[in-house]
Amino acid sequence: MIAQSQAQSMATADAKNLLECLLINARAKPDKAAAKSKVAGQWKDHSWSQVLDRVRKGAAGLTAMGVKPGDKVALFSATRYEWALANFAIYGAGAICIPIYASNTPEEIEHILKDSGATALILDGDIGENRTTGRWTRLKQVLPQHPAVAFCAGFEMASKPEEKLYSWAEVEAKGEPELAKNPKQIEEMAAKLQPDDLAFIMYTSGTTGKAKGVMLTQKNWTYQAWACVSTGLLREDDTCLLFLPLAHSFAQVVISAWLGAGFVLAFAESVEKAVDNCAEVRATVMPAVPRVFEKIFNKVVTDAGGAPGLKGKLFQWAMKLFEEYAQAKNEGREYSSLQWTLAKKLVFSKLQEKLAARVGGRMREFISGSAPLSRKIAYFFDLAGLYIAEGYGLTETSAPTHANKPTATKIGTVGQPFPQTEVKIAEDGEILVRGPQIMKGYYNLPEETKAVLEADGWFHTGDIGEEDGQRFLRITDRKKDLIKTSGGKYIAPQELENALKTEPFISQVMIHGDRRKYVSALVTVNEENIRKWAKDHGVGDGDYKALTQRPEIRARIQAAVDALNAQQPSYATVKKFTILDHDWSQDTGELTPTLKVKRKIVTTKYKAQLDGMYDGESFD
Repeated sequence: MIAQSQAQSMATADAKNLLECLLINARAKPDKAAAKSKVAGQWKDHSWSQVLDRVRKGAAGLTAMGVKPGDKVALFSATRYEWALANFAIYGAGAICIPIYASNTPEEIEHILKDSGATALILDGDIGENRTTGRWTRLKQVLPQHPAVAFCAGFEMASKPEEKLYSWAEVEAKGEPELAKNPKQIEEMAAKLQPDDLAFIMYTSGTTGKAKGVMLTQKNWTYQAWACVSTGLLREDDTCLLFLPLAHSFAQVVISAWLGAGFVLAFAESVEKAVDNCAEVRATVMPAVPRVFEKIFNKVVTDAGGAPGLKGKLFQWAMKLFEEYAQAKNEGREYSSLQWTLAKKLVFSKLQEKLAARVGGRMREFISGSAPLSRKIAYFFDLAGLYIAEGYGLTETSAPTHANKPTATKIGTVGQPFPQTEVKIAEDGEILVRGPQIMKGYYNLPEETKAVLEADGWFHTGDIGEEDGQRFLRITDRKKDLIKTSGGKYIAPQELENALKTEPFISQVMIHGDRRKYVSALVTVNEENIRKWAKDHGVGDGDYKALTQRPEIRARIQAAVDALNAQQPSYATVKKFTILDHDWSQDTGELTPTLKVKRKIVTTKYKAQLDGMYDGESFD
């Protein structure tokens, strides 16, 4: 099947833009399933010809409503089938897509609309994210300040022309006369769009400051379509479940590969239902961020380790051996014993069967990106028979520059470079990349562009890493995130944070200590796991806030800190930590849409707690 996928990839390899890729699939296999989505509680297949038909209607409708080539059209919606259709319709009208995260605040939405100059906006409906207000409600707060937005169209909205709001169905209906007049609009636009034309202005999630608009071209994405498939990372016979935010480059690579290979793309109902949906569609591939794998790992450890009687004790025994195994693997040592052989046979083989069935029984690989994956978790999934292909990339590189592949994998690395991708390591350890996936630049920010993109094409990633003799790349940390203690020692916080997050009671961690005398940590507690612990032990009344401050919880986290410290040089050990009485979220501003910690915001928001761990010590 790999050869078949590569043949499909070659068919789209010469495409100038993603519209051409769509047309190639629709011509080659019009009746074959292209996508799956839940409709009225049931999974529905959408063929390639049906996808193209909806795109034709959407593009004609946008044109009829005044969208012109080169216009900017914002897309503000959760991940769903209609997101992809609207995205392709924007291309079909010759316009540029401006994705907005479904969780963005009114202030963030306003910045994107103002900076991009969007003249139209498409959304799903008045749907909230967790504790936030609905998207239409948020949008209405900022639209009066942006008269350039001529209209909005909602997938699940009734038309209200007095508010410049139309249903997506009405947009498609308005396109019917346009489509009758010019039924080949998509083909004509596919012929006009050039490789260097913008596909997206994609705004960074802003972990360290205000979001910047990254200009990504049609060529960036047609390259990724070819590279992901030609390397065997994604194949034509795959069914891929997608729940990642489509405003993020990681998800857009999946969309590009979908057009490059022609596999079946299933759109999950939500992040919360992703695992259930995975089993329902019997997916073979599921891309996810490390936080998802951390949660699966911690749930398995909590549930199996807390099982009553012999079953729970057997799992706890096996996990102690696993800890020794993972440590040996980290140090490059072999690990074997009769006990370990028994643990694999009695515990991990059963776990493998259970987890495989939980995700549908056909899972070929998970793909991990957006942030570093803990080696310990990668070893655990590997033992459980579930392969994770970890990759690396940034918004500015239209996502992956590297990836582990089924034929070439090293746990603890992000894999080897993609084809046609050059890599070099600067003297200070920063990773520099050059290739077809590199952005055109930051929108309206020429000086910021010059600061990271050299005239000869080398992009400064801002990440610190190292290559081995086989060109496998290991990321150690973000250059901006490196901590320098007052003693002059540099510390990579992500490695410490990832290690601590393998403790099931821990939800989030931020390591602190820049220009301080020692390293400290802010810790949030996993609500589901400590509630289960409280129930199993008859402790407390189940109040989450009270549970986070119990001495037993602190002792458990202290043990995890002590285990981490035992493996670190003295200057990198965590001397103090503070447990917060609430978790972090996108809603409260501490996490990005891909669940990474916004260090700048957390450092400011929790300044009192951080300062309190240094006994009044001021910055040196």
